[in-house]
Amino acid sequence: MSDQASADQRLTAHVKGRVQGVGFRWWTRARALELGLRGSATNLADGRVEVVAEGPEPALRQLAEVLRGPAAPGRVAFVAERWGPARGEPEGFTER
Repeated sequence: MSDQASADQRLTAHVKGRVQGVGFRWWTRARALELGLRGSATNLADGRVEVVAEGPEPALRQLAEVLRGPAAPGRVAFVAERWGPARGEPEGFTER
């Protein structure tokens, strides 16, 4: 494993608010790819969106910031974050 891969982290963010049906997953995917992250954005049955992203911590922190920011589609009421070591998400970022 390379030094970069071993330094990668995993962010799981649960985004609550009006975030389904407003392009939030597509927008999140675009931001994540711009930051060089891999992972997914998934609609949950309770109305939240779960964002799982892996990559360098500074890029993950930027993603967490934009998820809360004014440019996010819909209306974000709250973002709960869980951090940990990367688990090996495949390349790319998918919408589920």
